[in-house]
Amino acid sequence: MKDEVTAFIKKHQLLKENATVLVGVSGGPDSLALLHYLREIQADWKLTLIALSVDHQLRGEESKKDVQYVADLCSKWNIGFVSTSVDVYTYKNEHQVGTQVAARVLRYEFFKQQMESYQADYLALGHHGDDQIETILMRLVRTADSSSFSGIPYKRLFGTGEIIRPLLCTTKASIEDYCRAHDIVPRLDPSNEETVYTRNYFRKFVLPILKEKNNNIHTTIQLLSESLHEDEMYLSTEARSMFEQVVYLHDGDKIATFDIEKFKSYATALQRRTYHLILNYLYDELPDNLSYVHEEQFFALLQRDKGNVQIDFPQQLIVEKSYQTIRFSFQSTNPQDLSFHYLLDIPGEVVLPDGSKVSATYVEQDEMNDRYDKHTYVLSGDIALPLHIRTRKNGDRMRWKGLNGSKKIKDIFIDAKIPLHKRDIWPIITDNNGEIIWLAGIKKGNPKTCKDSNSLIKLYYQKGKL
Repeated sequence: MKDEVTAFIKKHQLLKENATVLVGVSGGPDSLALLHYLREIQADWKLTLIALSVDHQLRGEESKKDVQYVADLCSKWNIGFVSTSVDVYTYKNEHQVGTQVAARVLRYEFFKQQMESYQADYLALGHHGDDQIETILMRLVRTADSSSFSGIPYKRLFGTGEIIRPLLCTTKASIEDYCRAHDIVPRLDPSNEETVYTRNYFRKFVLPILKEKNNNIHTTIQLLSESLHEDEMYLSTEARSMFEQVVYLHDGDKIATFDIEKFKSYATALQRRTYHLILNYLYDELPDNLSYVHEEQFFALLQRDKGNVQIDFPQQLIVEKSYQTIRFSFQSTNPQDLSFHYLLDIPGEVVLPDGSKVSATYVEQDEMNDRYDKHTYVLSGDIALPLHIRTRKNGDRMRWKGLNGSKKIKDIFIDAKIPLHKRDIWPIITDNNGEIIWLAGIKKGNPKTCKDSNSLIKLYYQKGKL
């Protein structure tokens, strides 16, 4: 095993001379074999070794004995040792996560603290080739996201340096042989035999069948993992560039929008990864019930011809297609909560909830240019005051010069291709009698006024970001 691991380290440049290496040690065969191996090469590589051990308090006195066993072994081997105890059950209940997830989060928090404390170059962990096979098999039955199949990386950035996994090139059996050859007596965790955990089920029932067909499958899977990892690194870089070029993130809000045609101009592999980058931006933690079905719905939405369509994602995330724009946003309120009604003083200005502004002032004469500016409206000053700014109501209609009768506000929105999410917050300006005089920025009305009026009111509408 020693020669195999050394060759793997050199191939992937996992170590450098004079490095400080922290080693995660549980007392099991994998981590003890790793620690012993690093001790064997310590002098040649001029390494500083410190073992780290965590009591997760899941097995009472037994887990305490595991930590003490590692401490005694490190004293015997003249290796530095640091341990801690973490409260997995409290974290699990507070954050509503599984036992294994809680234990991992707390364990890695401790590892990161020690990396910074020692300004360490590496954190070495004892994952091996069988772990790699189990990981890829588990992901195969859980996800359709190809980026997940690169498996456990042999190294990645972490804390002040890198996490390295020198034993990924070897098997559990080889590690156990190594322990016997060097009189290493590991501590055994009974929970590793409980098939209630998915990984243990694969380890006990699936892996032996695969090894019957190919006893070198750990090497095959590791090479596959490395190849997929390299491909994924390149594609991820390209997808990040696409994300920055195509997706608009609204400051201060968990909202993302993009132009459909621009999005579709990129390769499908990049579209898929950019879709996942959007979800990672919006969700603090990806929901368990977010699946490949939602991905299929999203890509079907891109192809639909219908102007306004929306689909529901977990945790009230709404994905809305409005003509040529896709918008991701969380539905935290209902339309009634979004409604508003303000009085507009003259002169005066009202700032609306979405950041839009409507202002009013008296002017002496109508400027010709203003008649053709959709964001400005000059009208007679003898209309029924005060002016009101409000959101739409059921049955709203307006009329304008040249129109025979009146038209529904809903139909005007459709004609103007206003996205669904904007219609309930779009400002409507009325006189004091309730007549709609301006659907701001879209349609100017034809209010009744005195023909000999000389006073004029100038309204100006500035759109918000949303």
